[in-house]
Amino acid sequence: MSKPKLSVVVTRRLPEAVETRLCELFDAKLRDDDAPMGRSELAEAMKSADVLVPTISDEIDSALIAQAGDRLKLIANYGAGVDHIDVSTARQRGILVSNTPGVLTDDTADMTMALILSVLRRIPEGLGVMQDDEWSGWAPTAFLGGRIGGRRLGILGMGRIGQAVARRASAFGMQVHYHNRRRLRPEVEADLQATYWESLDQMIARMDVVSVNCPATPSTFHLMNARRLKLMKPEAVIVNTSRGEVIDENALTRMLRAGGIAGAGLDVYEHGTEVNPRLRELSNVVLLPHMGSATREGRIEMGEKVIINIKTFDDGHRPPDQVVPSML
Repeated sequence: MSKPKLSVVVTRRLPEAVETRLCELFDAKLRDDDAPMGRSELAEAMKSADVLVPTISDEIDSALIAQAGDRLKLIANYGAGVDHIDVSTARQRGILVSNTPGVLTDDTADMTMALILSVLRRIPEGLGVMQDDEWSGWAPTAFLGGRIGGRRLGILGMGRIGQAVARRASAFGMQVHYHNRRRLRPEVEADLQATYWESLDQMIARMDVVSVNCPATPSTFHLMNARRLKLMKPEAVIVNTSRGEVIDENALTRMLRAGGIAGAGLDVYEHGTEVNPRLRELSNVVLLPHMGSATREGRIEMGEKVIINIKTFDDGHRPPDQVVPSML
C-alpha cells in the first residue's frame, strides 16, 4: 500500500512548470492569485500542512511558528535568503528549514553590474528624455557620466554573488577590492584579482563604487550606517542587490541629497515596499523593484530545488539545502 502524498501549501504563484510538478508529486495547494498570504492565512496553512513553501514576502516569526500544527515538519523556502524565517524557533519545534542557494548567483551579479552602469552612465536619465520625447539631438556635454574601467570596486560580502560580481567587474576593467567576514583562500583571491581589506572603514573610504552583497544578519544590520556612508568619497556611488537592512536608508537619502555621495543603485529597501519617498525625487538614484533575481530560468531552477528538498525529506533523508542556525 502506497503512503499518502505529503500535504504541501505554496504561499505564492510559482512558474507553471514548477506548480505542475508539485501537483504531480504531492498533495499541493496552490494560490489562485499572486497576492501574499495574510498572517491568519499563513497560520491556517501551518496548522494543516506537512510542508510549507513560503517566499521572502512571508514573515514567519516565532509567534507564527508557535501556532503550527504537529503535521508541519518542513518549511521549504522558495529563495536563498531566510532572514524572514525564525530558523532557531523552527528547529526547536522540530521543523526543518531548507532554501535554494546558488541558483540566482549569476542573475543577481548581472543586475549588480547593470546598476553600476546605470548610475555611472546615467542611463535612466537618458531613457526618461527619450520616453518624454524631449531629446533635441546629440551635444558634446549632454548626459556626461563616468567611465567604468579603471574604477575601484569595493565588494561588501564575498560569497557566491560577491565573487560573481568580482569576475564581471574585472572583465570591465575595474580594480576589485573586498571586505568579508573571512578572507578568501590565496588561490581564490588570485583568481579573482581581488584585494582584501580587513578594515571595512579603510576600504570604503578609498572606493569609487561600493557593492553590497552580504546577507541580512544581526551583525550586518545598518552595516553601512551614517558614519560609514560619510567615509565614502563624494564622487563615489553605492549599489545594493542584497538586503535593504544593510544600509541605513534615511542616512543614505540625506547623504545623496546633500551631495555627500554621487549616486546609488538600489534593488532592495530597508522597509520592503515602503521606499523612502525622497529617494524617488533624486536623479542620481536608480530604483528597481527587487528584480535582481528575476529571470525565467532562475525562478524555475529555484522551484526545482524546492521540489528536490521536499522529495528528499519525503524519502526519509535530510534535505540537501537544509538551513541550520549556525549557518546564519
